[in-house]
Amino acid sequence: MTELSGAGWTLTLLPALGGAIGTLRYEGVDILRPTTDGTTDPLHSACFPLVPYANRIAGGRFGFSGRNIALPLNFGDHPNSLHGFGWQRPWDVIEAGPDRARLTHVHDGGDGWPWRYRAEQLFELGEDGLRVTLTLANASREPMPAGIGLHPYFAIPPGTRLRLNAARVWLTDDIQIPSEPAAADHFGDWAAGASISDAGFVDHSYEQWDGRATLERGDHIVRLTAEGARDLHLFHPEGESFCCLEPVTHLPDAFNRPGAVFDLLPPGGSLVLTMRIGVERG
Repeated sequence: MTELSGAGWTLTLLPALGGAIGTLRYEGVDILRPTTDGTTDPLHSACFPLVPYANRIAGGRFGFSGRNIALPLNFGDHPNSLHGFGWQRPWDVIEAGPDRARLTHVHDGGDGWPWRYRAEQLFELGEDGLRVTLTLANASREPMPAGIGLHPYFAIPPGTRLRLNAARVWLTDDIQIPSEPAAADHFGDWAAGASISDAGFVDHSYEQWDGRATLERGDHIVRLTAEGARDLHLFHPEGESFCCLEPVTHLPDAFNRPGAVFDLLPPGGSLVLTMRIGVERG
């Protein structure tokens, strides 16, 4: 475990657990849901990275540049591939100081993803809170389809209200692949600050998100901002005391969807996403 602190913030990192965040606290208060003691599952962590794609790939398969790509089905009996490779691989600590750390993960081109890549997370604490910069670089000799994101689990006490703005939300089919767009207030009027604590089950992507979201937690307002994230995936299991606000560069299954937007990295090219989490008194 790697520990950082500064300006009232404390952060623990779990490099061996998919480069995950263990805890994020401000003045002793949990901002992210703390990682379950003794877990070996990144899904029980406070946050983990999504590389080299975000969310789901239907059936773990897609076509690209005349070849058929078959990815491992990496989430139990779920029929899709989920969240890429980085969250299920150990990351190396290449820099660790009092208030910043840098982790890396390198993929050699095997396990169904034929492109070599290098991913990096830079964590920095300061007066404005936590900044995480996630970078994915194509280390192959040919173009690589790419996507990245971060998967923070925000602690939400009873009565927490969520505010965000996006163009639309995508409804899903029976295997949680986007099927049709709907109005952005379909699951809750988040633009007006609806209660996320009282919301039902949500596991859907918001397209053309404006890069900002807030969680009003009574005496604290938690602010999430992101750069380089076109979309936001919202996950809220009904009755749980957390929600995930996941800044991502593409919608689920983008590699299979005609007209969908995702990044194509040339050899040596890179993709960067920055997430900031801050707190102010309510």
